[in-house]
Amino acid sequence: MSLTIGVLKESSPHEHRVALDPEVTKRLVKKGLQILVEASAGEDANFFDNDYESAGAKVVDRNAVIEQSNIVVMIDNPDEQTRSQFKSGQLILGLLNSLTVTDEMTEFAKNKVNVLSFDLLPRTISRAQTMDVLSSQSSVAGYKAAVIASDLYPKYFPMMITAAGTIKPAKVLVLGTGVAGLQAIGTAKRLGAIVSGYDIRPASRGEVESLGATFLTSSVSNGAGSGGYARQLTDEEQEAQHKELAEFIAQNDIVITTAQVPGHKPPLMVTEDSVQNSKPGTVFVDLGASDLGGNVAGSKPFETVVTDNHVTIVGAGDLASRVANSSSQLFAKNVQAVINYVIEDDQIQIDPTDDVLTGLAAVYDGEIINARLRKALDLPELPKPEEPAEDSETKEES
Repeated sequence: MSLTIGVLKESSPHEHRVALDPEVTKRLVKKGLQILVEASAGEDANFFDNDYESAGAKVVDRNAVIEQSNIVVMIDNPDEQTRSQFKSGQLILGLLNSLTVTDEMTEFAKNKVNVLSFDLLPRTISRAQTMDVLSSQSSVAGYKAAVIASDLYPKYFPMMITAAGTIKPAKVLVLGTGVAGLQAIGTAKRLGAIVSGYDIRPASRGEVESLGATFLTSSVSNGAGSGGYARQLTDEEQEAQHKELAEFIAQNDIVITTAQVPGHKPPLMVTEDSVQNSKPGTVFVDLGASDLGGNVAGSKPFETVVTDNHVTIVGAGDLASRVANSSSQLFAKNVQAVINYVIEDDQIQIDPTDDVLTGLAAVYDGEIINARLRKALDLPELPKPEEPAEDSETKEES
């Protein structure tokens, strides 16, 4: 009997994506997998039940998806009721923010529910690139950040030369030049703005300048961390960063912030003083805004705030969801890559010696196995599994 993949409708009011689109559904069905989709799961992304049925999926209610699926895929964390319905041995796959909801991961381990969480994926391993949800969704968010900024900014983005006079181009500063930041830079450049990028990772200079933007040098010496992220700064480094950024911010009309540290509060990059000293009409778009905090003082997740000095602050941690159709298509391809990776001979195979899977897996067989998650829970390191020994007959034949 073939494995069954279940697709849940997202429960968060701010989430409009769906974990599988009809196109990827069709590909998985061709591989012999059964796909169950919760009714109306894709409607917010303009994927409808008849689209999934045409792709070979069955549209059923939520209880049937959970009850009958070997693998359940989703975007965001399941609510408490949904978690209580998962069964021992099921595999859950999603962008589950495992480092910030460690209690949920402990609950999954207790119930022997297996969990693959995209936020744990080791992004520097080339074999994992097709699974990299954080990159695919950050790219969408960076694009949308520049578009939203241009909409809220009360002037032209490009230089405009008219018979009535010349309008100067907008000046855009992007703080944090990872995937989201680079996409924001590229989009703002295409809209005609003068763009600069700031990052504490020296290696970012070449990427920023290749897009035609100016790279602003940081006083922080080598802020690169593990996994392609910036590291957390010391208190002294943060103070120095705030001073240099205050000067850069005051010279710009648009500031897009993208800095996040998985499992930790986002770093504050724009202080309250910087917001108060900004020119009227300045727009801040904070991609780091979340319940843990944000990059911009005064930002609130899912809200747009206008200050007394006529500065606009967008709490924009949900930008990928605001481009739900395209984001879902990319997310689905990342899900497909993981499913292809873990299914072999119609069985789910989680190889404990595979560094991609041990990075991606939060919980397996009743055990929290991810090293980063165990450290967050203050659990001792697990012994590394030994590579399987070669068969003696195989050695003689070779």
